[in-house]
Amino acid sequence: MLVLFETAAGYAIFKVLDESKLQQVNSLYKEFETPEKANKIVKLKHFEKFQDTTEALAAATALVEGKIGKSLKKVLKKVVAKEAHEQLAISDAKLGGVIKEKMDLSCVHSPAVSELMRCIRSQMESLISGLPPKEISAMSLGLAHSLSRYKLKFSPDKVDTMIVQAISLLDDLDKELNNYIMRCREWYGWHFPELGKIITDNLAYCKTVRHIGDRTNVAGSDLSEIIPEEIEAEVKLAAEISMGTEVSEEDIGNIRHLCDQVIEISEYRAQLYDYLKNRMMAIAPNLTVMVGELVGARLISHAGSLLNLAKHPASTVQILGAEKALFRALKTRKDTPKYGLIYHASLVGQTTAKNKGKISRMLAAKAALAIRYDALGEDTNAEMGAENRAKLEARLRQLEERGIRRISGTGKAMAKADKYQHKSEVKIYDPSGESTIPTTSKKRKFEEVEEEAEEPVTPVVKSKKAKKETVTQVEEEATTSAAAEEPPKKKKKKKRVADEPEEEEVVTVTESAEKKKKKKKKVKEEEED
Repeated sequence: MLVLFETAAGYAIFKVLDESKLQQVNSLYKEFETPEKANKIVKLKHFEKFQDTTEALAAATALVEGKIGKSLKKVLKKVVAKEAHEQLAISDAKLGGVIKEKMDLSCVHSPAVSELMRCIRSQMESLISGLPPKEISAMSLGLAHSLSRYKLKFSPDKVDTMIVQAISLLDDLDKELNNYIMRCREWYGWHFPELGKIITDNLAYCKTVRHIGDRTNVAGSDLSEIIPEEIEAEVKLAAEISMGTEVSEEDIGNIRHLCDQVIEISEYRAQLYDYLKNRMMAIAPNLTVMVGELVGARLISHAGSLLNLAKHPASTVQILGAEKALFRALKTRKDTPKYGLIYHASLVGQTTAKNKGKISRMLAAKAALAIRYDALGEDTNAEMGAENRAKLEARLRQLEERGIRRISGTGKAMAKADKYQHKSEVKIYDPSGESTIPTTSKKRKFEEVEEEAEEPVTPVVKSKKAKKETVTQVEEEATTSAAAEEPPKKKKKKKRVADEPEEEEVVTVTESAEKKKKKKKKVKEEEED
């Protein structure tokens, strides 16, 4: 068996002397503890040294890409092709497939081969003669620097530093533009204050001010290219009756120069936004599809780089940018924030307030996958991001429509609310709720009250000697007579049953009172006789 071993100085071909030792993978390192033991296992057959760093860089890049370089092809034809019956042990399975396809050589890659490569590397200085340790370390360092430089030059699209700088500059331009526009509106407002209320767009306002200058020139100027005709007519009408103060030509010149600065910065900002959009689609296409260019760029800028952002979990991506609120909530033991920079994504923005937390959590989970795919994957398409966004939009529609079925899982179980809705579909009509007829009519009650008021109280016929009776007895008779009256017919039976014992008690009281009166009358008549 032959072994292909790559170093920073060149390619080495070793011959395995004792293949039986390779079967003991766990104890193979013991055979390479000393150079003497290592020479008994493997023997150097050929060493092809690189002439300079350029050749070493070309060979290293070819190995990284899984291709056969010129120097490797030369070594394989010179040494290995002569012993085609021997198997070639290699460390990279992808490279072995290419060698087998192009050179028609049988290649071997296994855990035993990997362990053998590791052991050869530990005794490389003694096994490869003619290479001092200082030279090997110097060549390794030079090759590492050259390879890093080459990778940086080869894939400039993967440099996310440009995104960090671009989004920072875009934020600075927005701040400066706001300051300049506020200053321009306030400055020109002393001369023509009505114009600021008529034209709300900042860029159109600055273009209009630069075009007309003094408000007296509005009548003869054509503003159709800047603003619509209706607004132009309103501006001309307002200029005739303006309450602004007069300004000199020098003041108008300075105001126009400020308007030029605002227009130039606005144009450069639009150009910078297009540049940022294209660079984001090149570096992080899936993240851009998920959250948009600006939000994605701010996430990368906040984390420092795309690779640092890929190391964050989804829960960190969700609240990235809200660290101050998070630590304040933890300190005061209140609710932690549900979203940070991801709040400005379009999916979160179009959600209702009660569902923003759910959507931001799901969006952060999918965005974390997209970030890792962009940072560590080899493909540069945005298919995964488009699929995940479609899933999130479907989930958002379900939440908005208050769908109950689960989007994931078995889907066999239904929520309680679904069962409740299913039962409440069939409703029973209750006609008693529409009845407006009372149990006893008000008119009837009013007539009964009037009849009771109209009935005269029958006076008790008494003799002259009965005048000494007290007034209380008369009142008792009145109350007993009123209580003795029959109740109205339309009253319920329960009330009648309840009132009957009371009526019997009243009747007995009245009878006993009449007996007493009769006795008193008889006694008085006997006394008079």
